Amino acid sequence: MNLDIIILFFGLGAFAGLVRTDMRLPEGLYETLSLYLLLALGLKGGMELARFPIGSVLLQAIPVVALGVLLPLLCYPVLRRLGRLPVADSASIAAHYGSVSVATFAVGVAHLDSLGIAYEAYLPVFVVLLEMPAIGVGIWLARRAGIGHGGSASIAHEIFLNKGILLMGGGLLIGAIAGPEGVEPIAPVFVDLFKGALALFLVEMGFIAASRLKDLRELGVFLLAFGTLMPLTGAFLGALAGTLAGLSPGGVIMVATLGASASYIAVPAAMRIAIPEARHHLSITLSLAITFPFNVLVGIPLYTNLLMR
Repeated sequence: MNLDIIILFFGLGAFAGLVRTDMRLPEGLYETLSLYLLLALGLKGGMELARFPIGSVLLQAIPVVALGVLLPLLCYPVLRRLGRLPVADSASIAAHYGSVSVATFAVGVAHLDSLGIAYEAYLPVFVVLLEMPAIGVGIWLARRAGIGHGGSASIAHEIFLNKGILLMGGGLLIGAIAGPEGVEPIAPVFVDLFKGALALFLVEMGFIAASRLKDLRELGVFLLAFGTLMPLTGAFLGALAGTLAGLSPGGVIMVATLGASASYIAVPAAMRIAIPEARHHLSITLSLAITFPFNVLVGIPLYTNLLMR
């Protein structure tokens, strides 16, 4: 079995969390690594975007963005009818699972790179686009039931101007304007060091995921099953969207990975403003303690093996 070294760093952090060792990264370093990964992914995507006609990329984005609308619409009735969760919780969790995890995307990129599998390097464009639709659908589902607060200006700010969108979108724009030659002087920092920074980040992610295991009792059997089965459904629909977009096998794997992931940065911030009635710790625990580890340890290798056959 070809085990990516990146996964081992996640395992190290998880082990440290399980044995309650004080191995957390300093908060400032964790925040810095988060910002670095967002900007680095954007720059790498922007460099490649400069090589392609923007029109063709936007055409490919149509089925991918449709995925971001479809996933929360599928999640919501499952959470309401099978899980019998309140409207607020169902809408909030559905938005999390309709959006994407940048960390999961970064692990997928590192995994394909380690296997030498080619993919469209402008895929961060799709990551940026997928952050937004699910938030809007989640808010709409809650408002339709008469739940939710927050002014439209503050909600719009969290959807379109959150940290993740600004950094990755800004990196895309800079990379596209500068092109490969323009980015070359800073490539040693944003390209060569990427995998090492991701390894450090995953140590912290593993620690956080393990530390949230104590909250699993509150989730119940249904949500535990949802947190592992929904990624498989999202991966299938993501693979379909990637195929309809005409992407390479590696690109299809990455869109499947995006479909399988769940947000834990942009969506929580927006949901706290738009749907304060929701139990937001449920969504975070599901995303970080169940779905993220599942994708890192099982999902990404599985999607790769199935889709490369």
